[in-house]
Amino acid sequence: MKIKGVLNQDISQLVASMGHMDKLTICDAGLSIPDYLWRIDIAVTPGLPGFIDVTKAVASELKVQQIILAEELRDKNPKLAQAIKDIFKDADVVYVPHDKFKKLSTESRAIIRTGECTPFANVILVSGVIF
Repeated sequence: MKIKGVLNQDISQLVASMGHMDKLTICDAGLSIPDYLWRIDIAVTPGLPGFIDVTKAVASELKVQQIILAEELRDKNPKLAQAIKDIFKDADVVYVPHDKFKKLSTESRAIIRTGECTPFANVILVSGVIF
């Protein structure tokens, strides 16, 4: 039995399979996810698990060189935008309109759906390299 880190089998497998420049999206309960994408749905009830908790867990295991956020998050919930940036201090930050964010999310290897019910609580992680 694994004793630390991400315990969810699908998330652990996804992180281990990521290569340089691969994308992974972590989203709130409302983001639309196309059927053809690998959906890792860990939502249990509204708010559980929370977006920040899941994002921190993934960040502890994945080298991220860039994060992509919706402009609307920066404008409508600057505290959450800052919290995300604080998790990924060394990553470049790119803001795009939410419609473009949704299109970019479809380029992800997978989308992790949380129970978060805060609008625009979504991030696309672009994988870096450890050397």
